[in-house]
Amino acid sequence: MTRASDTAKLLGAGGTLNGALSVDTISEKTSGSGVTIDSLNVKDGGIGGHHIGGRRNMIINGAMQVAQRATSKTGLGADGGTYNTCDRWKTNFLNTAGRLTMSQVSDVHDGFSKALKLDCTTADTSIAAGELFQLIYGFEGQDLQRLKKGSSDAESVTISFYVKGNANATYALELYDSRRGRHASQLFNVTSSWNRISLTFTGDTSDAFDDDNALSMSMSIWLHAGSNYSSGTINGSWAAADNTRRAAGITSFFDSTDRTFFLTGVQMELGSVATPFEHRSFGEELVLCQRYYVLLSNGQSQTITNGSAYNANQVSGVVTFPVDMRASPSVNHTSGTDYYTYISAATNFKFDGFSGISGSSLRNTVIYKNGLSGLTSASAGWIQNFNSSSYVALDSEL
Repeated sequence: MTRASDTAKLLGAGGTLNGALSVDTISEKTSGSGVTIDSLNVKDGGIGGHHIGGRRNMIINGAMQVAQRATSKTGLGADGGTYNTCDRWKTNFLNTAGRLTMSQVSDVHDGFSKALKLDCTTADTSIAAGELFQLIYGFEGQDLQRLKKGSSDAESVTISFYVKGNANATYALELYDSRRGRHASQLFNVTSSWNRISLTFTGDTSDAFDDDNALSMSMSIWLHAGSNYSSGTINGSWAAADNTRRAAGITSFFDSTDRTFFLTGVQMELGSVATPFEHRSFGEELVLCQRYYVLLSNGQSQTITNGSAYNANQVSGVVTFPVDMRASPSVNHTSGTDYYTYISAATNFKFDGFSGISGSSLRNTVIYKNGLSGLTSASAGWIQNFNSSSYVALDSEL
């Protein structure tokens, strides 16, 4: 029997199963709570008219599997935004005296082996008007085109995630279009047990996202906010940006050194139904993260790249990226006495740090060091770490 004949027997006239069950005509609903046959909408491609299969989740590293920078960072809380542990998740602080430790932890729950943990180490109970603390995920505009923002067909999105803490708390999740000055925020509750939160945001018919590789929208979890950001009324639907409404009604994460916050299983998908989390392999998740950040070396004796002496004073090496990066990257590295070495002809030419990069593209760059002495022009060798604290990374984050 051929595959074509198999299919013909399975699907009768009109796209029915054995001529009896048509996905075009099913109207019965499942009993009880949960997904209905109507909401599956298989005819149009899946959940709520969208994909029921893979590639639903628009979040990279939502299961907190990848942590190229570190698995733990202490003393966080100084002004500004930085990436610290789990890839793609950035902390943003302003004016707060609160401090915390951020970690990737092994906390097994409902199929998840990793979670991001925040642990308050210094409280800030006197909250000035301009204080804030956000946990932020950023999106490229070209990855948001399926939302159809700015059109009459603008799509709803559902954001789901698993959270817990040391005690009951209320925080806010915000979508923010910084280029167009529009946002929407919703509150969610945390308890001392793992719970899955599901928040649906209706489509925004105003102001389309730019179709490029720059930051178009951020998703922020507000964990601490002064009155400048919390004195209004929370706005659950897209509207012109109003700072006072962004985090109205939240608990302060910095209200006690007992406070903790755990997060994993973050998913953003089209439609109004939170489907089961779309798990990806660690290898696939790592490759997606490397579009934004690539760790080249971390620790003593790790090789960075092959190199050669451009002249008697400069060594350089070509670094080819594992994937095309979002944009030409910058080099992040530690510096210190004899942190790195160029090895050529059985000789170590040690140096403190790199001078820079040149000729960068999305796929490769040249990393180099000036100011050395004693090199033989055109000699070949390799560049590696010479200290246990040495690391070199390429950064193309939003």
